[in-house]
Amino acid sequence: MGANELSIGLVQVRCGEDLEANSGKTITGIREAASRGAKIICTQELFRSTYFCQQEDATCFRLAESIPGPTTDLLQSLARELEIVIVGSLFEQRAPGLYHNTAVVIDADGALLGAYRKMHIPDDPGFYEKYYFTPGDQGFVAWETKYAKIGVLVCWDQWFPEAARLTALKGAEILFYPTAIGWLPSEKETLGEEQVDAWQTIQRSHAIANGCYLVSVNRVGVERSSNGEVIEFWGRSFVAAPSGKVVQEASDSHEEILSVPVDLKQITETRQAWPFFRDRRIDAYNGLERRFID
Repeated sequence: MGANELSIGLVQVRCGEDLEANSGKTITGIREAASRGAKIICTQELFRSTYFCQQEDATCFRLAESIPGPTTDLLQSLARELEIVIVGSLFEQRAPGLYHNTAVVIDADGALLGAYRKMHIPDDPGFYEKYYFTPGDQGFVAWETKYAKIGVLVCWDQWFPEAARLTALKGAEILFYPTAIGWLPSEKETLGEEQVDAWQTIQRSHAIANGCYLVSVNRVGVERSSNGEVIEFWGRSFVAAPSGKVVQEASDSHEEILSVPVDLKQITETRQAWPFFRDRRIDAYNGLERRFID
C-alpha cells in the first residue's frame, strides 16, 4: 500500500449474556481484521454485553467499569501486540452514580490517547439510555494516531450533522461510529427498510459534507431483555468514502469482520472538488447554539 493507503477493520458480532464470551468474540474479531491488514479497528457499541438499555434496570449499572480499567488494559495490550489502533466502546463508571457511554482510542503502541463520551443520549421505546448515561462534557475531539487522524462519535450522535462537522473541523480524516441500532418488532414490516435507508443516508451525508471517510459499526442479531423487550439489530456495518459512496457493507443478519481499504488522498481530492469548508458562511450561522429560534 502507498503512504496514504490503509485498511479499516469493522467487528460486527452478536452478543449474549456471557460477558467474557462477548469480549472474547470481539478480541477474536479484532485479531482477524488485523490478520487481513486492518490498521485501525472499531468495535460495535457496548460490545461487552447485550444492549441493556432495552429496559430501566438498576442491576445493569454493575456492567460499568472505570477507564482506564480491565477492558482498556486488554485492548491496550492487543493494540501494542498487533501494532493497530483500536476504537473500543465501553460502559464507563466515572464516579459513583456518574456513568457514560464512552469510546476509547488506543494507539498502535498501546497508548490510551483518550476517550469520547457520547453527547447525544436517546430516550425511546427500547432505547432508554437517559436512565444510564450522562451526556459527554468534553466536546468533540480528533486524535492523531499512527495511521490517521480520527474522530469518534457514538450511535445516536450519527443523526446530528453538527457533531460530524465539529469533529471534522478538528481535523478528523475518518469518523468512527460504534453503533447499536435495530428494529422493534412492531416496526420492521412497515418501516424496516425505510429506517435502514435513513440511517445510512444521514451518515453518508456526513462523509460528503465533510469530505472524509465514515465508518459505522453496528451489532447484529435478536436480543431479548428480561422484561420481554425485543430488538433485531440490523447489522449492515459499512464504510463510506468522502464522496458518500458505500465502499463496503456487512451482512444484515450474520456476524462479519470487514477489512476495508481506504485511500486518504481522496480526502484532499474531494475537498478540492467540493470545497464545502471553503464556502462555509461562518459569519452567518448565529443561532445554531440555540435550542430553537422563535
